[in-house]
Amino acid sequence: MSKLRFDAIEQACKKHAVEVDVPQARPSEYFGELIFNREKMQKYLDSKTLKALLDCIDNGAHLDRNIADGVAAGMKQWAMEHGVTHCCHWFQPLTETTAEKHDSFMEYDWKGGMIEEFEGKSLVQQEPDASSFPSGGIRATFEARGYTAWDPTSPVFIMDDCLCIPTVFISYTGESLDYKAPLKKSIKAVSDAAVPICQLFDPSVTKVQVNLGWEQEYFLVDDNLYAARPDLIATGRTLMGHASSKNQQMDDHYFGQIPSRVQAFMKDVEIQGHRLGIPMKTRHNEVAPNQFEFAPIFGECNLAADQNMLIMGVMKKIARKHGFRVLLHEKPFEGINGSGKHNNWSLSTNTGVILYAPGKDPMGNLQFVTFFVNTLEAVRRHGSLLKASIASATNAHRLGANEAPPAIISAFLGKAMTDVLHKLLTVPDDTDIVIAGKHSYSLGLIELPEIFIDNTDRNRTSPFAFTGNRFEFRAVGSRANCSQSMTTLNTMVAEQLLDFKVDVDKEIAAGTPLKQAVMKTLKPIIARIIDTVCFDGNGYAPEWQKEAQKRGLDIERCVPKMILENVKPASVEMFERLGVFTKAELHARNEVKFETYAKLVQIEARVLGDLAINHIMPAATNYQSTLLKNVGMMKSLFPTEWTELSAPEIAIIKKISAYNSEIKDKVDAMVEKRKIANRIEDPYEKALAYSEIADSFFGIRKPIDKLEEIVDDNIWPMPKYRELLWIR
Repeated sequence: MSKLRFDAIEQACKKHAVEVDVPQARPSEYFGELIFNREKMQKYLDSKTLKALLDCIDNGAHLDRNIADGVAAGMKQWAMEHGVTHCCHWFQPLTETTAEKHDSFMEYDWKGGMIEEFEGKSLVQQEPDASSFPSGGIRATFEARGYTAWDPTSPVFIMDDCLCIPTVFISYTGESLDYKAPLKKSIKAVSDAAVPICQLFDPSVTKVQVNLGWEQEYFLVDDNLYAARPDLIATGRTLMGHASSKNQQMDDHYFGQIPSRVQAFMKDVEIQGHRLGIPMKTRHNEVAPNQFEFAPIFGECNLAADQNMLIMGVMKKIARKHGFRVLLHEKPFEGINGSGKHNNWSLSTNTGVILYAPGKDPMGNLQFVTFFVNTLEAVRRHGSLLKASIASATNAHRLGANEAPPAIISAFLGKAMTDVLHKLLTVPDDTDIVIAGKHSYSLGLIELPEIFIDNTDRNRTSPFAFTGNRFEFRAVGSRANCSQSMTTLNTMVAEQLLDFKVDVDKEIAAGTPLKQAVMKTLKPIIARIIDTVCFDGNGYAPEWQKEAQKRGLDIERCVPKMILENVKPASVEMFERLGVFTKAELHARNEVKFETYAKLVQIEARVLGDLAINHIMPAATNYQSTLLKNVGMMKSLFPTEWTELSAPEIAIIKKISAYNSEIKDKVDAMVEKRKIANRIEDPYEKALAYSEIADSFFGIRKPIDKLEEIVDDNIWPMPKYRELLWIR
C-alpha cells in the first residue's frame, strides 16, 4: 500500500466525534439568535423606522435613505453586541456558490482615532467587481462596475464576526447577474397571475406566496482519504474506482442508525442552522453508504433558497471540525446512488389557503382543481424548459441512472387524482366537487379523497410528483442553487394562469356562470395533460422511453442541447412577457452555462488523463515488474516446470500490458479531442464537443477499474471505494 494511502486510512481510523461548542438548550431558546428578525427589529428600531421597514418587507414599499440609516444603526448595535466587526453583501453569482467581500465597521473619527460606523448607504447598496464573475458577455473585462442591492425580505444574519446582508447582484446597465433577482421577479409574476384567479373564489385574497421545502442529500468522506484522492479534490467526484464488494445492495444503510461521528456533525449543523433561523427538521441516513440528508420545514421560496445556499456553506465548514469533507456532487461514486435536492413546491394565499389542498366547500375544491390542472398544463407546455433548469455536467451523471428520475419530465398524480381527472371529463360542468366522506350521498358528485398525503403510493421515478398539497420536483441536483429551477417553474405556472384567466373571462363575458366557465375551460386542458405529461408508471422502464416519445415528450439527454431550450422563441417570449428575463439576459446565461459545462468536463478530462498516465499506469507497471522478476526466478529455479508454475503470473502480466495499452490509447484519443474542442470559439459548439469527450470517460475508467482488481493492494496509489465508503 502506498504510504500516502496508508497514512490516510490510518488517520481516518483514528477519527472521533467532536463535541459541539454551543450550550445544550432547547432549539426554541436559540432559534434565530443570529438573524435580524422581527423580534430584533422591534427591540433595536424606533417605531417609525420599524413601520417603514415592515411596509417594505410585506408590501414592497420604497425605503428612503433616512429610514435606511435608522435600520443600519439598529443592525449595527445588535451586531456589535454579538462581537461583529465587519459587514458584507452576501450574493449568489452565476457560479452556483455564494460571494461576499468583508468591510470593517472602522472609520476615522478625524480626531486621531477610529470609530465603528455603518450607514444606510452601506446597507442598501455596494459595488463589487462585476467583470470577474460569469456574465455571458453582458459585462466586459474592462467594464467592472456592478451593484449589489439589499433584499429586505431575507433577514440579515451573522456569520462569525461578519454581518451578512442578502442582496441581488445586477450589472451597471441593470441586467441580473445572479440567481436571486430573477427568482424574486418570478415570485411576483406567480402572485400577480394567481391572485385574480383566487379572487374568483374569494375576493379577500390579495397575495399568493410561493413555498419551498428542500431536501438536501449529500455524502461525507474522511478528510484524510479525501486528501489522497486528487479526483475528489479537483472535481468533487471519483473518476475511477472499482465497486466495493459491499455497498448499498443490502439496503441496510437507508434510515439506519446514524454513526456517532456523523450524528455529532449533524447536531452541530442543526444548531448553527437553528441559530441562523433555518428550521432544520429532518436528518437521516440515505440509501448509499456515507450518504445522508437534511430537510427543513418549508418556507417562503426566496428565503428558503437563501437558507439552502447558507446551510450548504455551513455544512462544509462544520464538516472540517469533525474530520469530514462534504460532497455535494450529484454522482461522487459510480455504482451507488447519487444525490439530489428534492424541491417541494406549493402556493398559498394570504388568507391561509394552500392552493394544492382541497377546500372546505365545492367552490374551494374547484379552486384546488383549477391550480392543480393548470400547473400540470404548464409542465406539459414547458417540460423541456423545466429540464433545462436542472441540466448540468454534474447532474447528468445522476438523471436516468435507475436511482433518480429519468431525463423525461412527466408528472405522477397517483390513482386517486388520476381517477378524479378522468371523471371530471365526463360530468356536467356544474357538478359539485366534494370531499369523500363529508356528505351523505354521492350521486353525480366528484369526490376528492379526504386525506391526500397518504392516499396513493409514492413514485420515486417521477421527476414531478404530486405528493399531497404540493408538487415535488425530484430532478434538481444536490449542488444546484434552488433558485434556478424555481424561477423557471414559477414563470411557467404564471404564464399558464394568465392564459387560463383570459379564457375563463371570455366564458364569463359570454354569460356562462362562474363554476361552469371554470370547468368548461379546464376540460380540454385535462384531456391534454392526461394524454401527455401524466404518467404513474415506472420511469426506469425502457418502454417508457418509447411511450414518452410517442406522447411528444422531450427525451433529450445531451446537456448542451437541453440548455438550448432557454433561448427557444417560446421560452424567450414567456420570460419577457412576465418580466423575469430579457432576451439578452437569457442568451447571456446560456453562454455561462455552456462555458461552465465545457470547463467542468475539461477539468475532469485533465484530471482523469493525469491520474491514468502518472498514477495508475506506473503502479500497474511496478506490480508487473515484480511479477516478471518472480517469473524469472521461477525459470532459474525450475527450468523444466517454470512455464506451468508461472502461468498465473504470466496471465496477470499480459492483462496488465493489455489494460495499460488500452488506457494509453484512449487517453491519447481523448487528448486529441480536447485539442480540437479547445479551438472551437462558439460556446454551444464547444460544449457539444466536450459532451462527446465526457462520453469517453467510461472507456478510460473501465480498464483502470480492471487493474484495481488485479494489482497488488500494497501498490495501488489511491484509497479504494471500500475505504472511502464507510465511516470509521
